[in-house]
Amino acid sequence: MNLTEDIIRAISFASIKHKSQSRKGKKHIPYINHPIEVVRLLWEEGKVRDKSVLIAAILHDTIEDTHTTPEEIKETFGQEVLDLVLEVTDDKSLPKKERKRLQILHAPNASKGAKQIKLADKCSNLYDIIHSPPDWPVERKMEYIWWAVSVVDGLRGANQPLEDHFDQLVELGNQTFVRENI
Repeated sequence: MNLTEDIIRAISFASIKHKSQSRKGKKHIPYINHPIEVVRLLWEEGKVRDKSVLIAAILHDTIEDTHTTPEEIKETFGQEVLDLVLEVTDDKSLPKKERKRLQILHAPNASKGAKQIKLADKCSNLYDIIHSPPDWPVERKMEYIWWAVSVVDGLRGANQPLEDHFDQLVELGNQTFVRENI
């Protein structure tokens, strides 16, 4: 299959898996918009053309947030895609604080493809927190930014355009939340 067919197949798979989910923001945007935005960021901002990275980006939350098994991804999309998805998947059996700590620790050791997916994921999350924020106090939004910066510090060197985009979002988030806190 070609890249377009594989991307469409991955979007279809992810949309079925995430069908009853929505984002945390006030607008309750359908969750599938997030993985689509992550792959768009990789393609447009990061100029990523690696098929496995793009497909894994679409599937990056399926194991973590749905009942998708690693076997399903391997059978449908192959071992290389599965390896990338597993690399960016948090262990939901761990407490949230520990998962966040582990993301910071694992970031520098991730493969280039996993780093690119994580960069785009953090960009998408940060954009949503700024433009369609969950009902969080300003302090929690700022804590998210600081934590995301800690993760991205370990991802640096994987994709300069995505890193630049992330840095712009951090600046916008800081300005937005400082004004909000006044």
